Amino acid sequence: MLAAYRSHVAERASLGIPPLPLSAAQTTDLVELLKNPPAGEEAFLVDLITHRVPAGVDDAAKVKSAFLEKAAKGSETSPLISRELATRLLGTMLGGFNIKPMIDLLDDPAVGAVAAEGLKKTLLMFDYFHDVKELADKGSANAKEVLQSWADAEWFTSRPEVPQSLTLTVFKVTGETNTDDLSPAPDATTRPDIPMHALAMLKNARPGIYPDEPGKIGPISQLDALKAKGNLVAYVGDVVGTGSSRKSATNSVLWFTGEDIPFIPNKRFGGVCLGNKIAPIFYNTMEDAGALPIELDVSKMDMGDVIELRPYEGRALKNGEVIAEFTVKSDVLFDEVRAGGRIPLIVGRGLTAKAREALGLAPST
Repeated sequence: MLAAYRSHVAERASLGIPPLPLSAAQTTDLVELLKNPPAGEEAFLVDLITHRVPAGVDDAAKVKSAFLEKAAKGSETSPLISRELATRLLGTMLGGFNIKPMIDLLDDPAVGAVAAEGLKKTLLMFDYFHDVKELADKGSANAKEVLQSWADAEWFTSRPEVPQSLTLTVFKVTGETNTDDLSPAPDATTRPDIPMHALAMLKNARPGIYPDEPGKIGPISQLDALKAKGNLVAYVGDVVGTGSSRKSATNSVLWFTGEDIPFIPNKRFGGVCLGNKIAPIFYNTMEDAGALPIELDVSKMDMGDVIELRPYEGRALKNGEVIAEFTVKSDVLFDEVRAGGRIPLIVGRGLTAKAREALGLAPST
């Protein structure tokens, strides 16, 4: 399994992209290796189970969660995964198969507090909320802590606010960019593989854009040179995101401009998108992904410029001079970015409201 995986890693590295997340079959093999690790592979195996298995309700996530549950409860052992580490890793899996095991562990004297910390940051609770409340009502101290944390919206307040000032390097695409430019229909089969599909973004030459392999691979070298300046790269265009509502277009932009989602392989969030006009449906998918889409005059921004963006002041500066002023469409946008996206914010607010009601507290403002 490790030999085949390393071959796959090398093949993908030649394209400048990370390996695919582990499949259910690979994760099953990984679990067996974790139980009896080959000498010298220990750190690599722990990294794989930590960072390279999808979260949520993926088949591989089910395998990972089942193993971690047994390791956390002590019914299976691995010399590399302690009960505490297993519990902590369960807390990174967002929701789905990991929820019930963490609730079961809340009153465990050894790892209950670790399970509580994981649940405090888990939003996708749905009906399992009532299981936590029931434990709290029966006197579980850790369950009470989890409820109080949800009520206090620590899932939100523990995340960094949008900075007062952002230093950005401009990736400027003149004219209109539609979603087929960002996520070409002929490459639709690769859309689930975000890094691979992103290679086709802007694969056709246009003014100022120089594809690595015209018609096949987009301006990766150009983007890498901009990233080398050490700042976040902002996607800047005259008109951005017209056309269909394909989320894959946003995924491709964020692959080059966003940040890795901790513990979630091959997905990114955040990033900054600036345009004279951003198509409403593209604006919405950027919001969903925790990006900062802003409409403003971009005529004084050129490819490779380093600019300062002051989101709250509504100003963009170059060389210390204001080159554009703007008003964000809603102040809620800053909360969406802080939460990691519009959907986490909506789900999290709902969880906080339920927790506050359960504890007899006034609604959150």
